[in-house]
Amino acid sequence: MKKFLMAIVAVLFAAPSFAQYSSGGFSLSESSVYYGMRLGLNVSTLTGDDYGKVMGGKAGLNLAGVIGLRVSQSTPIFLESGLYFTQRGGSKDKNTYVDLNYLEIPILMKYGVQVADEVAILPFIGPTFSIGIAGKTKFGDGMPKDSSYDYFNRTDVGIKLGCGAEYNKLYLETGYQFGITNIAKLDDESAHSGAFFINLGMNF
Repeated sequence: MKKFLMAIVAVLFAAPSFAQYSSGGFSLSESSVYYGMRLGLNVSTLTGDDYGKVMGGKAGLNLAGVIGLRVSQSTPIFLESGLYFTQRGGSKDKNTYVDLNYLEIPILMKYGVQVADEVAILPFIGPTFSIGIAGKTKFGDGMPKDSSYDYFNRTDVGIKLGCGAEYNKLYLETGYQFGITNIAKLDDESAHSGAFFINLGMNF
């Protein structure tokens, strides 16, 4: 996993060298490589056992660099990956919450549909692979703050689906991400993460 993360970072830093193959974002009519930035908000929850009963939605940040490649000459299909910093978890009040901060690598398949001269919509779906890097958990008034990874596994695998829209180089997307792995550490518990998200960015 560590080597994979380093490889993604290296590709992102090298992305400007691919700019000559890009038409300024998604090209629906020719082969291209694009790269971009994302900044946004997610509202996440934890479900399963007691967590779903006591934890409501929690707002968090998304920040990412992405790179994508058209994978078909005849059809506007794109493969996009990148490196995200994302904040997830759940919250009841200021004394009962779970913070889970992840580095995440998605592998998304996108299909581009041109709806105007400079406007395209791009539905997408694909798996995500996350590793926890920080987080605090508290289970009530008077209880101490503990590391979230005393209670939850650091790794999480999920599915992300949604739809994006690009106008010239501006990009907006929204969707939902749901965890498919049990992230609870204790054998007799279960917990799954989920998050609605909206991101704004640019593609080059």
